Amino acid sequence: MARVSQLASSAAIEAIKDAGLDLNIEDRTRIGCVIGSAAGDYTFLEEAAARFVKMGPGSVNPLTVPRVISNMPVCNAANVLGIHGPNLGVSAACTTGTHSIGMALGLLRSGAADVILAGGAESTITPLVLDSYSSMGVLSSFNDNPSMASRPFDLNRDGFVMGEGSCVLVLETLEHAEKRGAKSIAILKGFGMTADAYGIAAPEPSGKWAATAMENAVKDAQLSMDDIGYVNAHGTSTKMNDKTETLAIQKAFNNRNVPVSSIKSQIGHTLGAAGAIEAAACVLALHNGILPPTINYETPDPECPLDVIPNKARAVKISAAISNSFGFGGQNGVLVFTKA
Repeated sequence: MARVSQLASSAAIEAIKDAGLDLNIEDRTRIGCVIGSAAGDYTFLEEAAARFVKMGPGSVNPLTVPRVISNMPVCNAANVLGIHGPNLGVSAACTTGTHSIGMALGLLRSGAADVILAGGAESTITPLVLDSYSSMGVLSSFNDNPSMASRPFDLNRDGFVMGEGSCVLVLETLEHAEKRGAKSIAILKGFGMTADAYGIAAPEPSGKWAATAMENAVKDAQLSMDDIGYVNAHGTSTKMNDKTETLAIQKAFNNRNVPVSSIKSQIGHTLGAAGAIEAAACVLALHNGILPPTINYETPDPECPLDVIPNKARAVKISAAISNSFGFGGQNGVLVFTKA
């Protein structure tokens, strides 16, 4: 099993345990799995390519293709757990985890399942991927002080730090949760998505369509923008992304100074897993009444005049939060959570 599938399967197992979900008494045809990966398994692909170049035809592992394709994490997670409900592998660049959770919400609303394991996984810290991002100029060059390298919204930010990991949430209908006596820690209320239709790498510079995704998500949740007490930003620590996201937040919130933070300052950019990890951060912020900080924030950027919860967590009780994800190609996804 590829590392990205190992991460996804492990996260799914941990999520089941954390939720107290007993698969031995559940109808496994009513449990689905929506786990995405932006890239699949580059490690195995790079090794296979090098072997082919060196040794020629016939040298490549026959399972190379089925091992590296991006639906394998969700398939392997379902295989490990033996669940037979709706199974979907989402691939939407850096909004993969967010889109996966949004798609899961739709499946639950449609009645296709009672429970969905939803999230994302990524493992792309490989020579090819790192060199590609380096050539694009999107990786941080704070090499002498790497712990300070990821600094979203800071004036001196110069790129993101690659991370890897997986996060899976157990989503279930209220009826199913009540039937098994589960105590929910948050409610997934809404999902919105848009497309910039602008380019393959840079975001649409005005932030219009990212703002629309936020507005769509809040509308889907049947809330108003004034109800939102916290924004978990995409916040990659790149010059353009943070500036554009600032504009989008200002548009969506009509310049209200809502608290905003990026946990990528703490864990780096996990690509297809990022949206799911950040969704979990929103859930915990709501449940615990503590907003996570943007660390490494030293010099405010006049072009990013946000309340970024600088460097220290903030104890604030909020009733609703949103999580932003924006991906290469112009895919925008936003989730809305409320306190249980």
